[in-house]
Amino acid sequence: MKRLFPPIGMTSAFLILSILVFGIFGYYYETGLPKGIMLLLGMILGAFAFLILNIIFQFLGKKINKIPLALNAAILSVFSTFYLAKMLGFRLPDQIYYPGVIGLVLLTMLFSFSIKKIKKGSSALAWLGMVMPVLLLLAGIFWLKNEGHDPYTKNLPAPFLENTNHSLAAQGIKNPAQLGKYKVEKFTYGNGTDQNRKEYAKDVKFKTATVDATHLLPEWKDKKKKWRESYWGFGVKNFPLNGRVFFPEGEGPFPITLIVHGNHSMIDYSDDGYGYMAELLASQGIIAVSVDENFINAHWSGDFRGKEMPARAWILLKHLEQWRNWNTDPNHELFQKIDMNHIMLVGHSRGGEAVSIAAAFNRLSHFPDNGKEQFDFNFGIKGVVSIAPTDYRYHRKIKLENVNYLSLQGAYDSDEVSFWGMRPYRRLAFTDEEDWFKAGVYIHRANHGQFNSSWGRTDFGPPSSWLLNTQPLISGEDQREAAKVFISAFASSVLKNNQQYLSIFNNINTAKDWLPENFYLTHFQDTDDLILQNFEEDIDLKNGKNGITITSQNLKIYREENLATRDGGSQENNAVVLGWDYGDQINPDSVASYTLRFPDSSLLNIDSTNQLLISVAAGNFKELFKNPKEKEKEKEKEKKKEPQLDFHIQLIDSSGHQTQLQISEIKRIAPRLQVRFTKVKSLDADWIGKDWEVHLESFALPLLDFSTSDGNFDYKKIKKIQLVFDICKYGVLVVDDLGVSKGNVN
Repeated sequence: MKRLFPPIGMTSAFLILSILVFGIFGYYYETGLPKGIMLLLGMILGAFAFLILNIIFQFLGKKINKIPLALNAAILSVFSTFYLAKMLGFRLPDQIYYPGVIGLVLLTMLFSFSIKKIKKGSSALAWLGMVMPVLLLLAGIFWLKNEGHDPYTKNLPAPFLENTNHSLAAQGIKNPAQLGKYKVEKFTYGNGTDQNRKEYAKDVKFKTATVDATHLLPEWKDKKKKWRESYWGFGVKNFPLNGRVFFPEGEGPFPITLIVHGNHSMIDYSDDGYGYMAELLASQGIIAVSVDENFINAHWSGDFRGKEMPARAWILLKHLEQWRNWNTDPNHELFQKIDMNHIMLVGHSRGGEAVSIAAAFNRLSHFPDNGKEQFDFNFGIKGVVSIAPTDYRYHRKIKLENVNYLSLQGAYDSDEVSFWGMRPYRRLAFTDEEDWFKAGVYIHRANHGQFNSSWGRTDFGPPSSWLLNTQPLISGEDQREAAKVFISAFASSVLKNNQQYLSIFNNINTAKDWLPENFYLTHFQDTDDLILQNFEEDIDLKNGKNGITITSQNLKIYREENLATRDGGSQENNAVVLGWDYGDQINPDSVASYTLRFPDSSLLNIDSTNQLLISVAAGNFKELFKNPKEKEKEKEKEKKKEPQLDFHIQLIDSSGHQTQLQISEIKRIAPRLQVRFTKVKSLDADWIGKDWEVHLESFALPLLDFSTSDGNFDYKKIKKIQLVFDICKYGVLVVDDLGVSKGNVN
């Protein structure tokens, strides 16, 4: 035994280190047990793993004489223990984890050797060797606990125009995030037998039957089945219909909104995190239900990895089925209280993808992945809201038709790092004669979790969360306030036919009095819009849709491209990239321009009361200065600053008369919104992707705001639309969706 457990400091130090690491791992490992117990179990497991490995390596290392057997075994044991911790779920990137392990081991060795030296006789060097590891460890802990820093925001201009004539508040319009006139009753419904939460057990107001999701989630098996059923007390054959209800007091009937969470730890319940939104909507006369789907969320026994997406969507529709049953039952308290023709679905994260799937399933007769499951829904779903959604979990690419759509995305979302919600936005088509619209909002410095009031500022759990750069984030209150403004404005239009808020999706300055100071890139299209050029048809730079011809002058960069996400994926959208560089000054004789020429002016068929549409974004201006031939040019490149892009749009009629508008008179073009997700810049590139990706924003330019040099310009005979880059000395602009609108959005 003396040989196996020699009384030396190194082995004891490594043993303590292993106990501490596994203790941390156990503390953050979600099983449902108290964290104190998990901490203790983790420490016991760390000690057991180290000691067993130490015995094994001492036995295997008997013939190695160059290094003392105990030290050799201890080093092998501690490295193996750390490797085991990584395999069990200590989820840190390899490029951080393994160098960190080596550093900890070396510091522990230095500390242990220094202690031995001090015991033999004090020396300044030995004391330094003991104190330095402690100081370095404390510095490392401080760095991990520090929120990080924001290298970009300080260089950004003000997000809103200082003076605007378009403010809705100045017109006396009420803030959509303000509570309405209805008192709100709160209650829950469910099966009444939940063994974990009383709100879905004895506290339910209405009891509901269970539903059999066997055909929707065949992956409910093996250890996922065993441990989940042990925790919940039910399985896939009897999923409950549980919901938190915020009900406006009054006669009704009221429109209804279902809100569903995304993937999270199933034992850290997510459904109570949208009460802020549900209460707002209910106060405005809309029934709001936060739906419980925690039982199919992630768990230590496994994540369904998106295989559960059809079940997430189907459960929403089964909830609506339950509400329809109550609404048509003369003996029920909710009889004729619900307007089933005006329904909105709101989903967050995987729930954001699920609501689109639900809207598609709503019109089907059978489950497309298993025809044994028949559908009979056909609810009046008028609106879909996806908050920081996925768009790749379900193996089918959902293409919606004839429904209103809104998607929100945070720029600092380190879980869903790109604006996936814009892909279903672009696939959505309006094919009937009704009025529909779609919108998107990209919110700078917002993350994934703070849309849910209980998920927090870190989009990963520990220890990965220790590496996230959270200092640039807006507060959770500000992020949810912005969500309330946009979602309530959307709901008011979709469920109550109130169109007064739609302008905020075209011009964010109209909502500046209601929103926290921040950048919001908004997208908008409706059935009144005629998109003349969207660059999706072909790769021809000279010819566009509908016989349009395209010309350019003096551009340094000119190409069409499929826009990429920050991780190298596809935004599923093509655009044209235009770049110019005039050097020290702009020469009026060599100004860059991009021109669309129409074969027939009747193609537009508009007058001065209409609007010109264009989507633009700042491109990467550094492209202009690539591959300099001389070192001096390289130095000059470093001096270049991000330009504040601006340009004129000129309209030319068939008689040659012109009118123009400087785009910044309506709103500023947002600069590139760069992001630092983690505290280590190189880690962003390996773990997340690039610090920036193109995000277009919509501009609706009222033709009445264009200035004419004479009174002869004829809006009905527009022959050319010309982008003239005569304001900035250099810049790169991404352009998409040129068209006209006959709507009333200002």
